[in-house]
Amino acid sequence: MLKSFLKRVIGGGVLPRRLSYDEALKALESHSDDLNRELALREDAEPEMLYYLAENAAPDIRACVAANPQTPFQANLLLAQDADDDVRMELAKKINRLLPGLAPQEAVKVREQTIQTIATLARDKLPRVRQILAEEIKSSRDVPGEIVGRLARDLEIIVCAPILEYSPLLGDEDLLEIIASGTASGALEAIAKRGQVSEPVTDAIVATLDIPAVAALLVNPNAQIREDTLDDIIESAEGIEAWHRPLVMRPDLSTRAVRRISGFVASSLITLLLERNDLDEEVLGGLKKRVRERLQEEDSMNEETAETAAQAREEAARAFHEGRLDDQFVREAAEEANRPLLVESLALLAGLAPGLVGRIIDSKQGKAIAALVWKAGLSMRVALKVQMFIAHVPPHAMVLARDGVDFPLNAQEMEWHLSYFQRNTRL
Repeated sequence: MLKSFLKRVIGGGVLPRRLSYDEALKALESHSDDLNRELALREDAEPEMLYYLAENAAPDIRACVAANPQTPFQANLLLAQDADDDVRMELAKKINRLLPGLAPQEAVKVREQTIQTIATLARDKLPRVRQILAEEIKSSRDVPGEIVGRLARDLEIIVCAPILEYSPLLGDEDLLEIIASGTASGALEAIAKRGQVSEPVTDAIVATLDIPAVAALLVNPNAQIREDTLDDIIESAEGIEAWHRPLVMRPDLSTRAVRRISGFVASSLITLLLERNDLDEEVLGGLKKRVRERLQEEDSMNEETAETAAQAREEAARAFHEGRLDDQFVREAAEEANRPLLVESLALLAGLAPGLVGRIIDSKQGKAIAALVWKAGLSMRVALKVQMFIAHVPPHAMVLARDGVDFPLNAQEMEWHLSYFQRNTRL
């Protein structure tokens, strides 16, 4: 029987019928990795056999047990403490399928074991495990609030962002405390994207002057922004281009706000203001006049900017072909506050569009700037110079080197920060 069983597993993959207890036991006793792997994946495997594999099998087989939705709760708790990262990641991916086990009518012991499993994963040393868990439970109402709170306050943005943006278990009191505590870069933006953002939470976000977070508030139709708060945003917006389009597209603008915004945004955005149907003829006439004035100003500015950018692009390209586009070259450009040359150099080295590089710098987010410099293959020392002399990152928001020389983020975290800007090149 075992030979025919082995032949069916190795030759045909998934078995066509339900395993008998004897067949499963023979597979387990065979010590064949192929058979045990197949057994670990089968949802009709006996619970005690899955537990045995969770405790004794090779890491790749334990990962199969972790992914199996029918693995007993005791085994899941064991796997949550597994030494192998892949095992714990597979377990985190199926957490959402365990949540029905948290229903009140379930056995108390099952509920406790499930909560222990989730809590253990929420404390995992590997950010990737915590990230997967956060994605799985972000919209759930069945998870204990203390676990959600722990993940929401995680210092890794890839972990806290899904919870902060989606969890229905976070109230205004939680959100205000998180905002006040100085969270991971990007956390405020996640809060600003929530399905509902109350006026107190909006006020707290705007008070931080976090550029991406305020931009996210402005484009969120469900963010409640008081008129006084909107006035505060407009007051600071002239030098923050990332806020211009979101402000123009905001539906609840007063006539006074429209006039103020038209005083500093580009002509193309004033044209969008002209398309609003809630403005009187006097305001429309003023906007048309402002469009003509802005076009004249932009023509002059564009000629100067284009010439400066072309010179910087040529200088960066020449340095690249001569093998001089290195740490020292870019560091000197930063120290001289030569933004055009620095932007063109980083764009060339990182393989990114200059406009995207400029937007990352304008964000004043230390982690995003560090990720940009890392992508360009340069040192953390250069990242510090860019933060200080080009981006003018506030001291409290600067990202410092780990051990004096290393980037403080891992590769996955830096790719996340870059991907955020690549996904949101237009707000």
